[in-house]
Amino acid sequence: MNAYLRQLGTSFRFLAVATVLLGVLYPLAVFGAGQAVAPAQANGSIARLNGHPAASALLAQAVPEKESRLFFPRPSAVKWDPTASGASNLGPSDPALAKAETDARAAVAAREGVPASAVPLDAVTASASGLDPDISPAYAQLQLPRVARATGLSTAAVQQLIADATTNPVLGLLGQPAVNTTTLNLALAARLK
Repeated sequence: MNAYLRQLGTSFRFLAVATVLLGVLYPLAVFGAGQAVAPAQANGSIARLNGHPAASALLAQAVPEKESRLFFPRPSAVKWDPTASGASNLGPSDPALAKAETDARAAVAAREGVPASAVPLDAVTASASGLDPDISPAYAQLQLPRVARATGLSTAAVQQLIADATTNPVLGLLGQPAVNTTTLNLALAARLK
């Protein structure tokens, strides 16, 4: 009985030490490191409009189909709902995916007033999460004339907003240039207030 109580006491002491180390100290260390190294990312990459939190720069925001003053993000299989992140799970040889891409290409071409062959691939294909706010510079340039006309801003002003929302590859090697539609649309909204 005495050996059993010693083992039980050892178990409880180990549980208390593990709880303090893994349940308190480790999370505090990770939180502190995140705040010190990358505070914006650690806090959700919150983008602001007029000084108030407006959206996370990590998530695409839905743009109503009839809204001509904003840049459209990539299509989304989950309708840009962050609680339901995911893809359509359609394979490249699935006829439903081919039809969806053809229909989307025609819709984008009609909206932007260009031939279907001018529509970039990211304008008609969803990202794996369905929430990616980044589009290619080519898709942003395709939308530039429509946005400039609808907002009354000069092409040069909209071009500068696109440049400000563009990120380049890490160290010039990893990734591709991308335009964040969430930060771009917030910058547009700030200019139009």
